Amino acid sequence: MTNVVTPEPNRKDYKATIQLPETPFSMKADLPNREPKALAQWTAENWYGAIQSYTAGRPKFLLHDGPPYANGDIHIGHAVNKILKDIVVKSKLLSGYAAPYVPGWDCHGLPIEIAVEKNVGKVGQKIDAKAFRAECRKYAAVQIDRQRTDFQRLLVLGDWQQPYRTMDFKYEADQVRALAKIVENGHVVQGKKPVHWCFHCQSALAEAEIEYENKVDSAVDVAFAVADLTKLSAIFELSQPSSKAFAVIWTTTPWTLPANQAVAVNPELTYALVRTSIGDLILAEALVETCLKRYGLSGEIIGRCNGVALERCDLRHPFYDRASLMITGEYVLATDGTGLVHTSPAYGLDDFYAMKRYSTEVLNPVQGNGVYEPELGFFGGMRTVDANPKIVEHLKASGHLLAHFEYPHSVSHCWRHKIPTIYRAAPQWFISMETAGLRDKAMLEIAGVRWIPGWGRERIEGMVSGRPDWCISRQRTWGVPIAIFVDKNTLQPHPDTVQLMEKVALRIEQSGVDAWYDLDSAELLGDQAEQYDKTLDILDVWFDSGVSHYCVVDARPELAPTPVDLYLEGSDQHRGWFQSSLCASVAMHGRAPYTQVLTHGFAVDQFGKKMSKSAGNVVAPQDVMKVMGADILRLWVSATDYSAEMSVSDEILKRVSESYRRVRNTCRYLLANTSGFSLEKALPFDQLLPFDQWLIDQAHKTQALIVNAYDNYQFHLIYQAVHEFCSVKLGALYLDALKDRMYTLKSDAPARLSGQTAMLHVLHALVRWIAPIMSFTAEEIWQLLPHQKRESSIDSVLLETWYDQLQSLPASSKFSSADWQAILELRDASQRAIEPLRQSKSIGASLDAEIIAYLPDALLHTLKQAEDELRFLLIVSNVTLKPISEATGTAIRVASVSGEIAVEAFVSIKPKCVRCWHHRDDVGQHAQHLELCGRCVDNIDGQGEIRAYF
Repeated sequence: MTNVVTPEPNRKDYKATIQLPETPFSMKADLPNREPKALAQWTAENWYGAIQSYTAGRPKFLLHDGPPYANGDIHIGHAVNKILKDIVVKSKLLSGYAAPYVPGWDCHGLPIEIAVEKNVGKVGQKIDAKAFRAECRKYAAVQIDRQRTDFQRLLVLGDWQQPYRTMDFKYEADQVRALAKIVENGHVVQGKKPVHWCFHCQSALAEAEIEYENKVDSAVDVAFAVADLTKLSAIFELSQPSSKAFAVIWTTTPWTLPANQAVAVNPELTYALVRTSIGDLILAEALVETCLKRYGLSGEIIGRCNGVALERCDLRHPFYDRASLMITGEYVLATDGTGLVHTSPAYGLDDFYAMKRYSTEVLNPVQGNGVYEPELGFFGGMRTVDANPKIVEHLKASGHLLAHFEYPHSVSHCWRHKIPTIYRAAPQWFISMETAGLRDKAMLEIAGVRWIPGWGRERIEGMVSGRPDWCISRQRTWGVPIAIFVDKNTLQPHPDTVQLMEKVALRIEQSGVDAWYDLDSAELLGDQAEQYDKTLDILDVWFDSGVSHYCVVDARPELAPTPVDLYLEGSDQHRGWFQSSLCASVAMHGRAPYTQVLTHGFAVDQFGKKMSKSAGNVVAPQDVMKVMGADILRLWVSATDYSAEMSVSDEILKRVSESYRRVRNTCRYLLANTSGFSLEKALPFDQLLPFDQWLIDQAHKTQALIVNAYDNYQFHLIYQAVHEFCSVKLGALYLDALKDRMYTLKSDAPARLSGQTAMLHVLHALVRWIAPIMSFTAEEIWQLLPHQKRESSIDSVLLETWYDQLQSLPASSKFSSADWQAILELRDASQRAIEPLRQSKSIGASLDAEIIAYLPDALLHTLKQAEDELRFLLIVSNVTLKPISEATGTAIRVASVSGEIAVEAFVSIKPKCVRCWHHRDDVGQHAQHLELCGRCVDNIDGQGEIRAYF
């Protein structure tokens, strides 16, 4: 059966009497072509500036942008981050805040140096340092322009014409001022202790620049001869002294043995002296059996002692003529190895801090390029990686090697060069975590911050509680100098350092960091100039971005003051920007720079695998925008729970695109059916039909959920709520049932105006709900939606706030919320009853059917008054209501809030009206309109149909 009626020669065509919907809002979004045109208009009209002007008097919500690095095109992770930030900013505008957003870029650092070196060569070879810095500046500016274009194409609203760049002269000057403040507060120290070091970078690395990868190394057990056998005999209370004894260590870094200065034992562990054929061996008692088996030896324990008794027992280095002291350290364990730890304080933090107690000068024979100093015996001039097997051979030849095997383990790597790093002691500048109580203050501040998700707090607490001092110096060219004068003799900073740094900052503010390198010290120090050296190290790039709260937020009147409301970055930033910003702010101001911190996961493919070009699973945001549009990418971000890894693929984006079309087509239907209607024509809520009141009530509930989700940054709940509202409450229910009323009634019929009122209210709410996410689509709708223009140079939905004309069902409503639940359960039961008729092709459309509904007494009493109109809600030609006690055995039975409901469906045998397609007894009883039912005749020639419920 078909719903299309073809007029015969003697039939009338009633098409002109139908109120067909019309709208210029296209079903086809064509986002890839239309979004760029809209973006160009928004940019030309300075929408960001206009919105800031319009919202200037509101309370302020500030999301501070963590700067991406100015190198390379943006990837899907960048897109996720910027879209999430944009959703927050736009939702805060709708919540009644002023929400300025100033994007930024991290511009200094090694990756840019490496890129520039490929083009112009290394400093000192083909180009001097000043010219090299100029090339780095040019390179970063080009990268920023490329990234800015893509970020704007994502429809991210921000001050793109005045972003912050860490290479701006004012920013560089304020970095020096920030450092001066930290110096003034007593947190900056200079010292020589181990820091992460990359031989390729030839510079210290930050904790956040370290990755861990599996690597196979040479593990060796090495015997250190005991120098004082008489003392050893006393320690172990031997009746017969040892003639030869060794303390045995185990290490996976043979290259560090030339710098060995001690062997550490745990003061609380029990150590055994084991007599073997090669001499007496000192081992942790718990590991004796394992070690002897590894060495292929047998032996017996001839003495025991606690580790503390071995302290200051002298050993001999296995291949240099020098002593190696036995020391204690609580970090030594008896879980593997020998229970004795080879100690090179230049190459390990535990080693370094343990040796500090013994006032020993740190040996550091490895140069910054990974080569031993030329004068080092046996291995001078060798690279450490080449020396490893040579050291093993030397130990074997001298008889000090007890075991050698390959050992797979996790090793720190440079995140840029993907090569193993070492700990290396070199003169560095540090922000001390202990000297002025920075660690304790930072831990207190962490407790006062809202971490989203909540596990973020535990993560950063664990990192801050155990982190070493912050090494802020780097031995590179492209960065902000540590502008401190150091006494050549005492190595101490000038006593007027803070005041001198301000003078340097004023110069940098005028001409950039070159002002420091070009500076004649006598200009500031006068006769003292010969006594002091300028520090030529640059600041760690994590310090660059870590002081952005001071250099940007506090420095720009439209943003100030700190602390800001939100930092939002990927989950790796607990060890990066979140932490560097926290430490810098606490060191400067004694407080955290933020009140909330939100963390999002990384983008992975549909199988949860990391994206890589080699795997062919990369989803480039530029490609998505070219093919689908930015709104699709934004909708995917909102649909995904960012607290975990975020899966994306072409297939996933296609499903998101289908959801987008459902929302878009719902909005299109609402626009088409409210064309020519406005809020000025809207009916008061108490004059609306119950069905329309119900819809507004549902919209009111949905908006409450959505606003709460925006407030709590639960964007996936918004996606779900909007999708459910458009697909289920509107598409599959309200709009489906409303079509008859909208199409067949007179254009000015109260019942039709009631429906238009409800739809217009919902559309006003809906366009606001989606505006932070589907930004282009929302603005497209807004331009076609009748609304009051604001006093602004632009017309945007972002000038609005959440829609305030929705309301809940009042107590005076004809149907309560419980009644509506039962009514909708009746509708579901009706559809189930009709479906077999449809499947058997006994009917085509549901209007070809009639139903008998058997209801419990209370529901029957409630719905009896609306019996004739229930057919419009259930989309059948007739509904008969009867008590549940009369239900037949063939009726479909369902449970409802009102009790059991039963529904029986059958094919209507009544004639069909060609205009409304309902089967009615009165079709053919009107001489002028033989093919119409009575209500259609009334809607054409009479006063018009009256609806009271649906």
